[in-house]
Amino acid sequence: MTFFRLFILAVATLLLIGCKTTTIKETQLHTNWVFKKKDSNNWKKANIPGTVHTDLIANNNIKNPFYRLNEHDLQWIDKSDWEYKTTFNLTKEDLAKQHIEIEFKGLDTYAKIYLNDQLIQETDNMFRTYTLDLKPFVKEKENTLKVVLESPINRGIKKHDAIDYKIPVSNNDLAEIGKVPEQKLVSIFSRKAGYHFGWDWGPRLVTSGIWRSVTLRSWDNFKINDVFLRQKKIDSTARLTAQIELTAVKAFEKSMIEINVGDIIVKTTEQSLKSGKNTLSIPFEIKNPELWWPNGMGNQKLYTVNVKVTANKHTDSKSHRIGLRTIELITEKDSIGSNFYFKINGKATFMKGANYIPQDVFLTRVESKNYKHILTSAKEANMNMLRVWGGGIYENDEFYKLCDEMGLLIWQDFMFACAMFPGDKAFLDNVKQEAIDNVKRLRNHTSIALWCGNNEILSAWENWGWKKDVEKKQSKAVADTIWKAYTDIFHKILPEVVNEYDSDRRYWASSPSTELGVPESFDKGDAHYWGVWWGKEPFENYNVKIPRFMSEFGFQSFPELTTVNKYTIPEDHDIFSDVMKSHQRSTIGNGTIEEYMLRHYRKPKDFSSFLYVSQLLQAYGITTGIEAHRKNRKRCMGSLYWQINDCWPVASWSSIDYYGKWKALHYGVKKSFKKTILSFDKRFNSCSYIN
Repeated sequence: MTFFRLFILAVATLLLIGCKTTTIKETQLHTNWVFKKKDSNNWKKANIPGTVHTDLIANNNIKNPFYRLNEHDLQWIDKSDWEYKTTFNLTKEDLAKQHIEIEFKGLDTYAKIYLNDQLIQETDNMFRTYTLDLKPFVKEKENTLKVVLESPINRGIKKHDAIDYKIPVSNNDLAEIGKVPEQKLVSIFSRKAGYHFGWDWGPRLVTSGIWRSVTLRSWDNFKINDVFLRQKKIDSTARLTAQIELTAVKAFEKSMIEINVGDIIVKTTEQSLKSGKNTLSIPFEIKNPELWWPNGMGNQKLYTVNVKVTANKHTDSKSHRIGLRTIELITEKDSIGSNFYFKINGKATFMKGANYIPQDVFLTRVESKNYKHILTSAKEANMNMLRVWGGGIYENDEFYKLCDEMGLLIWQDFMFACAMFPGDKAFLDNVKQEAIDNVKRLRNHTSIALWCGNNEILSAWENWGWKKDVEKKQSKAVADTIWKAYTDIFHKILPEVVNEYDSDRRYWASSPSTELGVPESFDKGDAHYWGVWWGKEPFENYNVKIPRFMSEFGFQSFPELTTVNKYTIPEDHDIFSDVMKSHQRSTIGNGTIEEYMLRHYRKPKDFSSFLYVSQLLQAYGITTGIEAHRKNRKRCMGSLYWQINDCWPVASWSSIDYYGKWKALHYGVKKSFKKTILSFDKRFNSCSYIN
């Protein structure tokens, strides 16, 4: 395009924009909320975003769930229905807008939403975003917004009882602690974070709440719903496409689209808009691009790209910060079997990192400082990848923003872990929309490296005996029904969503696995190795059990005494006391730590020393594994240990405890993940130089 044509377009843009007005008005509805148990008249102050449990804590209605055995006394909360409400006013200008809507970023989980006593929506998925039209229901003054949160346990029991067969679920659904009638395993029937129902490192505290933001929005003419900045090709010029989704209340013969990179206008073009949904694809370029690199490989250059649409003196815009980089997952046959590694900007890259779980069982307590601490700790420990595990949540935008800035790539699981799932149409449709919502929300983040369907479900079905058990105790027909639900979700729905909405990134159906529908092998794909810990094999086995990519392995330790003192009293200071066993959710837990400890150390003299030595033991074991993976780079191209963080104070596999304190393991990881290390192998009394 010549300079003259650019000049004419710029002038036309200025004339078209003229006295433009922004069409979108947004207000967060986070104040003046109250809540109560549904069958009570006792309204109490509520915090939004929040959960029922944290609101009960704030009102001094329950004790700290993490202290001693308090968790066990609070299981009544998830079997009750709860009601939240607030009021808001509108101006005459607001009411005159063509559209008035409300957006719930996160409702946990079964919610009925009322405005001025009119039921306007029912929800059943904590991972989805719900945008509702309020125009027919609002008035100028005293609009009453009410959200009724139904018991996830009671709803789960109804779904459980509605089918005449049993779906396999791992023993991480702690129904006995949850005092669920007949100990029914109901977690799989709700699209809700699996770890809320308990895990082998977490409590059983099944929350409800308005857990993400609530936004009131009014607008005229048109609104940009989404912008995807898709990277097409990067060489001396970065070629991108802005894929714009836009809703217009009427047709516009002419609109002006402007794309800015920083302060520089890189594209202006005219487009007509039709009434209703519009999908626009606008190519643009960034000259002489500076590449984004993972931590330890270069800078994390981020470009701010703003897309602005103007028509009829109205405008709307969206901005994203993106890094320019290419990422490939290579899974080609080789002399060993089939490799599994990532190429970043054309360079084969060894992935150094950990698995990440939610930082609190009560999600709204995780603040910016908590995200920054954990992710800074990962960066300082020389990591370049974290795996967001499938039993938690699709994390908040702030998490991924920080990962973009720090050069931490993300292996992103969809939220399915250690269980088979229902396959009815309503469930599958719900899963599809959940996947669409979250792929679209996260796909602009440079840090997203891979979409993975689930955690360990294929392994459980094929290798843990689930398939054989269903065939034996129920029937082959039931097993076929359960497997069809699996393939519908993980071989059809999820890969189709990724292909449609983020096709430049790979989809991997299950971790661990060899290929689609084929269980793990140490010669192909990714692997989870739990011979150490669950199999009680020696740490030295890390030197011989070398997969192509280790996406999980781990060993436990206790947190230090200052952390333990926050949930115990001195009488509890025995690793086999009721309190210490309750803050240990692995079925082989504290005894396994002791068994390994006595293999490598003398028995510690007291409780405090035992906690300390457990951390030394964990650090020795896991760094042995990391260094074994790095020494065998020609075979193995990734080492992600389980796990970097905790969701409550507990004995676990974490390298950083619930209060953010580095354990000995994290210091060891920092050393073992350095760019250049010397590693000693006592089998051969030799050292390896690793770079």
